[in-house]
Amino acid sequence: MKKTIITITGAAGNIAYSLIFRLLSGQLFPKNTKIQLNLLDVPESSKILQGVKYEIEDCAFESLDSIITTENMEVAFGDSDYILLVGAKPRIKGMQRSDLLLDNANIFKKQGIAINQYCRNSVRVIVVGNPANTNALIVSHHTPKIPSENITSLMRLDQNRAKSIFASKINVSVPSISRLIVWGNHSATQFPDITNVQVDGLDNFSHKYNSDWVKDDFIPRVQNRGAEIIDYRGKSSAASAASAVYDHLNCIVNGSDDWESMGVLSSNTYNISSEIFYSFPLSINNKNYKIIENIDIADLSLSYLKATEKELIHERDIIKDLL
Repeated sequence: MKKTIITITGAAGNIAYSLIFRLLSGQLFPKNTKIQLNLLDVPESSKILQGVKYEIEDCAFESLDSIITTENMEVAFGDSDYILLVGAKPRIKGMQRSDLLLDNANIFKKQGIAINQYCRNSVRVIVVGNPANTNALIVSHHTPKIPSENITSLMRLDQNRAKSIFASKINVSVPSISRLIVWGNHSATQFPDITNVQVDGLDNFSHKYNSDWVKDDFIPRVQNRGAEIIDYRGKSSAASAASAVYDHLNCIVNGSDDWESMGVLSSNTYNISSEIFYSFPLSINNKNYKIIENIDIADLSLSYLKATEKELIHERDIIKDLL
């Protein structure tokens, strides 16, 4: 019997609450793998976290080995195989993205230092708390012993949103869509790109939409979907974010036959700065990823790529004192 340890920060929060039960569904790892959950949150959330633990136990998951609840990063991170950095100050209605930067930067600096101190260099880290790309940069900077390719930031939520909106437009099922990618930042500057999209492996559906719809409706809708949900719910995305975290982790564990979007550090690929976490189209197998190169980028698409790069560089400059 094999045991895998997954650490979740912000474990008393809404995203973690939706995520935990999906992780334990028995679909992520082979049947002979048991999961130990290390659930980390601040002392003020200890009562809620205990209640979450009781609920997990009450599900009697066959995949569950054990649960540790803690406020101690050494206990939470020490032997982890996968760390999901979910905990962060959430964005609320009326809050600008820039408001989150400095509020959350110190949290991720402390977590990065702890990961570097307590973790094996094989640990895989997924940064979820926003602004995820810049928080991943902070974590990466403070984890010199962890290979940079072991740290990724969540862009799968944007990819899932884009697939759903596009599928609805051309009246097909979401699973039939492939090669839809999201470049750049998890923000309103991101670029959801349908240039290379296929449906059931074919690309003969362009008559179902036009370029004006892409530019004036599709791209802005995906870019602002998070704000749209906040406007309706009064809260940021939780269940959909949790589902995206699961999908992201599943790709890392089991690979993917599709192009996937994740925030990563690159070596100036597509002439994008190597000093930021930026979402590229990736192929993923054997727990390793490779940026898909030589994709034709039209002038209009290039302007989107550079705009979202500019924003990420600006975010990096705001938190440069922490790097």
